[in-house]
Amino acid sequence: MGGKVSIPSPVLPEGLGCVIYDQNGVYGNRDQIIAGSVHSQKGGKGVNQDAAILCQGFGSEDGVFCGVFDGHGKFGHVVSKIVRQRLPVLLLDEKIAVAPADTESDDDSTQGGLSSSEKKFFDWEEACVKTFEEMDKELKHTKKADFSFSGTTAVVVLKQAQDFFIANLGDSRAVLGTKTENGVTPLQLTTDLKPGTPDEADRIRKSNGRVFALREEPGVERAWLPRIQCPGIAMSRCFGDFVMKKHGLISTPVVTHHSITSDDLFIVLATDGVWDVLSNEEVISIVTKVEKEEMAAQALVDAALVAWKTKLPYGKPDDCTALCLFLQNKDQTQSTTPQSSLSR
Repeated sequence: MGGKVSIPSPVLPEGLGCVIYDQNGVYGNRDQIIAGSVHSQKGGKGVNQDAAILCQGFGSEDGVFCGVFDGHGKFGHVVSKIVRQRLPVLLLDEKIAVAPADTESDDDSTQGGLSSSEKKFFDWEEACVKTFEEMDKELKHTKKADFSFSGTTAVVVLKQAQDFFIANLGDSRAVLGTKTENGVTPLQLTTDLKPGTPDEADRIRKSNGRVFALREEPGVERAWLPRIQCPGIAMSRCFGDFVMKKHGLISTPVVTHHSITSDDLFIVLATDGVWDVLSNEEVISIVTKVEKEEMAAQALVDAALVAWKTKLPYGKPDDCTALCLFLQNKDQTQSTTPQSSLSR
C-alpha cells in the first residue's frame, strides 16, 4: 500500500498541446484528442501505481508525446505521477534545444559524416538521455517523499512528422501494429530491461549488486543490495530507487528510432500488468478489432484483467495501463485490412 502523499494538479505550460491523463488524473482537453486513448485500472495490490499521459500537438502541430509509467515501492504511485507531470515539460525544453535538427533536409546529405536522418536521431537520443538524467535528479532532491526504495519505469514515444523516437526505462513496453499480407501484426519497439538480461545483469554485478530469483519465484530474477536481501527490484533501469543507483541500477534510457510507413496503423504502450498476461499478438488483435479509437485502451485493459483471472486465478492482478495512438483513421484501415485479420 502506498504512503499518503498528495500530488497537486499541475499548471501545464504552453507547447504540450491537448493532454489527457489516465482516468485517475484527467487534465486537459480529452475531447480534442482525436487519434488516441488512455486507460488505467487498479490491480489487487492496493493503490494504483501506474500513470500515463498523451500529449497531441507536443511542441508542434504534428508532434505527439506518449508516456506510460509503472511505479513500485511504498511511494511508487507518487513517483509515477511526478514523472508523468514533469517528464514532458523537461523533454519539451530539450526539444526546443534540438529544434534546428527538425528543420534540416530529409535527404541523404551528410554532415560531419552523418546523414541528416542519423543526425536527427543522435540529437534526439542526446535529448532523451539528458531529460531522463534531469528527471532522476529532481526526484532525488524532492521533498515530497523519500524515493530510496521507490521508483517507476518509463516508456516514452515521441512522434515527430514521420518518425518515432522511443525511450525505454524498465519493463513497460511499446508495440506497433503494422499491416502485412497476413493481417495486422506486432512489431515490438522496445526490449524489456530486466535484471536477468545478460548485459543488465553484468552491469549490476560489476557494481557489487546481486541478481537472483527467490525460491518462491523461480524464473523471476531481481536486483538486490550487496549484503542485504532487499529491495528485490524486478527491472534493471528506472527512475528513483536511489539505494540501488550505486549498485548497477541506472536511469539511462535505451533510445531507438522507427520511420513510420503507410503500413503502420497504431502504437500501443502498456505496463507489464498487460504484457504479463497478453502476448504482443493478442494485444494487437484486440486493438485491431475495436470499433472506435477512443475505445481501444479500455478494451485492452479490460481484456488484461479478464486474462489475469483465467490465467492466474490464484494471483493478485497487477495494475494495468494502456495507451493507444492511431496513425491512420480506423474506418479507413478496417476497409483495407484483410478480413481474416479481424476475425481471429
